[in-house]
Formats: sequence, C-alpha cells, structure tokens
Amino acid sequence: MSTFTQTTPTTQNTPPITIVTGTTVPGSSEAKTLTSTPSPELFALEQEFYANLRAQGKSQNTLKNYKTDLDCFNYYLNSEYASVEVKNFDQALVTNYGQYLEKKYSSDNSRRRRVQALRIFFDFLLSKGLVSGNPVRKLPTSPKFLDIPRPTPFIDVKTLWTYLVEESHSQDKIQELLSKRNQILFLLIFGAGLKVSDLSELSVNDITIGKNGEEPRVLIHHPKRDAYTVALPRIFEKVYADYLVILEEMKAKSQITFDNLLFYANPYRIISGGLSARGIEIIFEDYRNKLMITLTPKSLRQACIFKWIQQQKNVSLIKEWLGLAPSYDLKLYLEHAPNFLYNEDILEDIYTNYKKQ
Repeated sequence: MSTFTQTTPTTQNTPPITIVTGTTVPGSSEAKTLTSTPSPELFALEQEFYANLRAQGKSQNTLKNYKTDLDCFNYYLNSEYASVEVKNFDQALVTNYGQYLEKKYSSDNSRRRRVQALRIFFDFLLSKGLVSGNPVRKLPTSPKFLDIPRPTPFIDVKTLWTYLVEESHSQDKIQELLSKRNQILFLLIFGAGLKVSDLSELSVNDITIGKNGEEPRVLIHHPKRDAYTVALPRIFEKVYADYLVILEEMKAKSQITFDNLLFYANPYRIISGGLSARGIEIIFEDYRNKLMITLTPKSLRQACIFKWIQQQKNVSLIKEWLGLAPSYDLKLYLEHAPNFLYNEDILEDIYTNYKKQ
C-alpha cells in the first residue's frame, strides 16, 4: 500500500488532523495506485472550505468527518477521470458519483452523509461563482435512519434549571451574568426548540416581548426559507428582563458594545458578542459533567418536542417551529410521547420562589 499524508492547517492549540489516504489496486502486472489527493486547484478550495467551517465554530471531529467524506469524492475523481477542472463539475459527473457510492457502500447512512457533505461543498463553490449551479441537489439521497429520540429526562431538566437559578445569585457579577446567559440558552432550547446554529448569532432585536398578555417570541433567520417566529415560555420575559439589566451593566464595565444576545467572557470581563455553536455545546458539557445528568443541546431540544406534543400543539406548527420540511415525519415522537412527560410551569415556580428567599 502506498500512502499520502494530508495535513491541514489548524488553529492555535488545536492538534493537526492528519489523514492517511491512498491504496494500491492490484490487477495487471503494473499495479495502479489510486489516492484521495486532489488536484492543486481542488486542494486549495477544499482547504478554504475547511477554514470556513472552522470559522463557523465546527468542532475538530466535524471537520475530520467532512475531510473523510470529501476524500471519498477525491478518490472517485482520481479513479474515473484523468483530469477535470472544477468549472467542469457537471450533473453527469455528480450522477456517476452517486452510482459509485451505491456500489461502494451498503449503508444508507454512509451514502447519505457523503452526498450531504458534497452538497455543502458545492454550495461553497457556488458562492464563489466557480460553478453555475449545485448538481448535487438533484442527486437522490438515501433515506435517513430515524433513531429513537432520547430526550433529557424531566428530572434532569429540573435539576439543571434549579442549578442555573441558584448559580445566578452569586456575589460575583460576571458569574451572575454568565448564569443568566445560560438561563436564556436553556429557555431558548427547552422552551422554543432552537438548535445551537440558530442560537449562535441571535440579536437582542430578534426577541419580542409580548404586549397585552401575548407570549414572548424569538425570530429565526432560516437559511432556506423566510424568517419566522417561535413562541417562548412566559417565564422567559422575567428572565430576559433581569438578564438585560446586568448585561448592559457588564458591557459598560468591559467597555464593549454589541447587539448579540449572547457573548463570550472570561472570569473578569466580557470579551465579545456572539457565541459559537461549539461554545454552546461546551457549556452544556460542563453542566452535564458537573451535575451528572443526561444533557446535550440535542437532547434538551428533543425534550422540547415532547413538551409541545403534550401541550397538544399542532404537528404542522411544531414542524414549522423546528424549521423542518412539511414532509418530515414526527411519528417516533408521537409514538413515544406517553413515555416522556414534561411540565413547563415548574420553571416559573422555581425561579419565582427562589427570588423570594
């Protein structure tokens, strides 16, 4: 076997990702060596694509998965074409790649993941004006395997919320602010079903506090459809008001201004506005380890879905709030709803009662 080592540039304190690729295909007396090393043009574009993903806050593991998936495409190009420029990536080339995947992988999930990675890469090429369209969007993907939902149990939801409320009464102002920020994160996920990608760039202007008894709402800027709003729990209004007061106070002390709803901070001051998707995941990892509970942003979002079902929200409305296509099937959630019971009202009880102490 002959190998080619591809090492991509990484950020500071991040270990490099090294992918060993290449294989020797026996056949005739002259064995042909096929590799996943792309052409210089394609290599440069893939490096820029990975850099963009890293800037979006994608984790090192996610970047590694993208590299693996695109290496499969590179290998296909090297095995089927002597040379092809990016501008000549057309529907026929992509369709043949789909057939190549059908032969190479028996797993639906493996084929689907590689098609999705290539679709996102072609969107990147399209944004640079290097291709006239995205032919991958016409490539049928394998049906997605729907796993049984594993939401955060209600007891763990209460444990986390109680801890966040207690933690926010710290004498340390920056710790108080961080805890209140994390209360906002909790309510946006468990209360409104937002994904971490929805949360990372939210602005204070995206929050609407209801008038005349109307419920507060958050505005979601969906990448593939018009913006829409999602209802928030009524407790959000009280938590948000408290949050804004101390946020403005600490922004002034930190001599910084921004419109983002969330922020980065060290133990002494606010560093910047905004919070990456990976940064949000790390926050929940810390609470999971500290409290020894079942908790990820995804599991908390799944708990929100079950909560809505129990509140008898219309299924079409739930799909809309989650940013899902009307064709998406919530069958597994509907079937398992009786096994997962949630009570949103207890959040306000815990918050209000603690403030009275």
